[in-house]
Amino acid sequence: MIQIQAALFWAYAVGATFALAAGRQLQVWERINAGEGPRTRSRAANPYLALTVLFAAVLMVPTGLFLLWQNPSWATMHVADSHEGVWAGFVLFYAGGVPVAAILGFLAAQMLVLVGAGYWAYLQCVGGYFLLFGTLVHGWDGSGYERFLSPGARDWADWPRDSVVNNALDFLTSGTFLALLVFGAAVIGTMLMTEIGWLLEGWSLPGADEDRKVHPVLAVAIAGAGVYGLPFLGAVTASVLVRLLGGWLGLPLFAVLAGVVLLPRRSPVRRLYGLVGVPHRHWRADLDLAARPGKDDAAGPGAGPGSGGPPDPGGETQLTEGRPG
Repeated sequence: MIQIQAALFWAYAVGATFALAAGRQLQVWERINAGEGPRTRSRAANPYLALTVLFAAVLMVPTGLFLLWQNPSWATMHVADSHEGVWAGFVLFYAGGVPVAAILGFLAAQMLVLVGAGYWAYLQCVGGYFLLFGTLVHGWDGSGYERFLSPGARDWADWPRDSVVNNALDFLTSGTFLALLVFGAAVIGTMLMTEIGWLLEGWSLPGADEDRKVHPVLAVAIAGAGVYGLPFLGAVTASVLVRLLGGWLGLPLFAVLAGVVLLPRRSPVRRLYGLVGVPHRHWRADLDLAARPGKDDAAGPGAGPGSGGPPDPGGETQLTEGRPG
């Protein structure tokens, strides 16, 4: 339901955000896979990955194709004036590329979560949404928001003749905006409910109460600001710097500012990330430990035949500390 130039960035960001929201559940899923062995359970059976693909294929792709058919000029950011100007390969690229991008985003964030680099998984979300908002705000020629707020090819051609406010009002009363409202309620509403639901589910797992430092409502608000608000602010800042200083100076300066805000261990963004209670540690399973004689004591409660409980198929499972974000 977004313009084709920004669709893959959004899909990647959605996949990464879904994986981060379900980070604790993915860690548990990894333990199950490790315990049962690589031949007894397929990684492709991961329900969170399957639901991510389903979301992209059932909601993101059809709504985007509808807008591409209904208003090809707006859907292509006015690169094409009509259906005749849309190459059929773009339709195929959009329909197949959105689920693939969502899968790539999910797998990248999942990999980082499972090795204890949860903060870097969060940066996958930030990067995807920054590229999405950067395309809509600035675009490739500085006219991104003008292209977004122009519902038709004639509106785009007549943009300089009127004020930004009047052009925005024309867009808000257009059929394209009405379609975005309807589709947005379905797509974005489902997306937010899924992410919040998976966060709440993860917080009910062991160790979550210790990691989450604030009330769940405030944690959801902080997470939303970090995933959506921060990239949007970054896109606006980058656009302003490019307009004032030019691309050769504005973009490097923005990269330095972004690095200062995001990367230091004591940055405010890292501090806020630590309040939400998403994973910053990882599970480590020793598959052979349960089968080794004389290792019952090391396996922990319920993990060996001498403990009075059933053996753990995954052997010793530890929650490893000391791997911050």
